[in-house]
Order: sequence, then C-alpha cells, then structure tokens
Amino acid sequence: MDWTPEAIERLRALWAEGHSTAEIGRRMGVSKNAVVGKAHRLNLPARPSPIRRDAPADAKPAAQKPLRPAAVAPRLTLPAVAAAGPAAPASPIAATPAVVRPFPRLGAARSCCWPIGEPGTSGFRFCSGDAMTGKPYCGEHAALAYVKARDRREDAA
Repeated sequence: MDWTPEAIERLRALWAEGHSTAEIGRRMGVSKNAVVGKAHRLNLPARPSPIRRDAPADAKPAAQKPLRPAAVAPRLTLPAVAAAGPAAPASPIAATPAVVRPFPRLGAARSCCWPIGEPGTSGFRFCSGDAMTGKPYCGEHAALAYVKARDRREDAA
C-alpha cells in the first residue's frame, strides 16, 4: 500500500481513538500487520496487551488457579496437635517427601530404561540390562536410540 499523507493522518486519528489494529485495517482496507508496521515506523504510542492488562489499583487480585486438579494431586492432612499437650512426633509418612520416578530402578546399579511392550498392558516393562555409563540405555538399545546423522542420510530414499 502507498501510505499517502491522508492515509497516515487517518491512521493517526483512528489510533488516537483507540481502535484495534484489526479494526483500523478493516476501515482502511489494509491488513492488520500493515497497520502495526506503519504505527511502529511512525512511533505511535504502544497499545496495552489484550492478554495482560494492568489491573486498576483498587481491583482485587484474581485468585490463582491450582496447578493440578485435586484428583491428581491429593492433599496430605497432618494430624492436629493439641494446644496444651506435648508435641506429638511427626508421622514418618507425612514427613517424607514423595519420590516420583518415571521407571523402576532395579537395585543400586543403573538399569536400561528402554520400554518393552505396550504401555498400560500387563506385559509392559523396561529392559533390565546394565545401562552404559552416561547413557540411560544398555549397549543394544543405545545402538538403536543414538543413530549418527550420516547413517540416517544413507537410509533416506
């Protein structure tokens, strides 16, 4: 588009009225991106983001959503302690943080993490071979998992 002085003045006026870039583009018969680009080159004042608007000072902050639903992350309840009685020892279960592992480790040695079978079925398991140093897989599965780029190009049709 040729940005004539009249078109620039119209853009400035619509911008000052607070219209969205898409609305200005519709009214002027140009794309939204053309409006954004020209506004940037003209150093017109920046618009507030439609996604993150600053809340007024007197407004209450929005309540934060929980990160996980209650069904996925159950809350642990600790036993109530009597105000006048002696302090009860903490339950070892409540005091121990949960450890989440994506796959079972067999003993202290690192075992191969290669999945075998279909997840969710009774026959699903992980390879129990000894993992290579610095890798999560045994030698056989590491050869499958780590393919050199040169080898991949040779297989290309």
